[in-house]
Amino acid sequence: MDLASLFALAWPMLLKGTGYTLLFAVASMIFGLPLAGLVTLIRVLQVWGLSSLMALYVSVIRGTPLLVQIFIWYFVLPVFIPALKQVPSFVLVVCALGFFTSARIAEQMRAGIQSLPRGQRHAAMALGMSTWQTYRYVLIPTAVRIILPPLTSEAMNLVKNSAAAFAVSIAELSQYAMQVQEETSRSYEVYIAVTGLYMLSAFAVNRLFGFIEQRSRIPGLVVANSTPGGR
Repeated sequence: MDLASLFALAWPMLLKGTGYTLLFAVASMIFGLPLAGLVTLIRVLQVWGLSSLMALYVSVIRGTPLLVQIFIWYFVLPVFIPALKQVPSFVLVVCALGFFTSARIAEQMRAGIQSLPRGQRHAAMALGMSTWQTYRYVLIPTAVRIILPPLTSEAMNLVKNSAAAFAVSIAELSQYAMQVQEETSRSYEVYIAVTGLYMLSAFAVNRLFGFIEQRSRIPGLVVANSTPGGR
């Protein structure tokens, strides 16, 4: 097959796969970010009976390979929860990616809160805010701005981690790449193109979060060193 024929066959499929990959990443981030905020609140507020459970959740999720978690959601949980057999495969993989991402972001967010000056918390309390309102309206929004650089890396990793969906035959870029390679027998060209598409996707995510970081930067904010007893 000549290059013109390869291009005509491969690019529509690879671009479609890239769209699915980005859809996985966006859906997983939308699912994982609020969950990370909830986990962080429970941990920093030391909610009785739940704080230790959330710490265990973060440790288990961060300490388990993503591929294993996808297998658990796809093969194991439907055995114990039959209703999950009716859930689309796309949703199951998004859940796996979302929970995986939430645990990583929750730890970053907790570190961001601990790095904030104590004066912010004291000032909010002096204005009559409750502890819950202080974290919800003051500390967490500020911490999110502080952790935007590592959050950018997390979003870029999410684009790459979506390739793990290939292991359960979910349509995304890697799955389409293998299909094109099998139809054309042009491995080098196909996977060079796939590498370029992953790089372009990651670059687009980097630029997007860079723009958000510039727009949401807090002028004059001084971040203290993170200490275990900071809050």
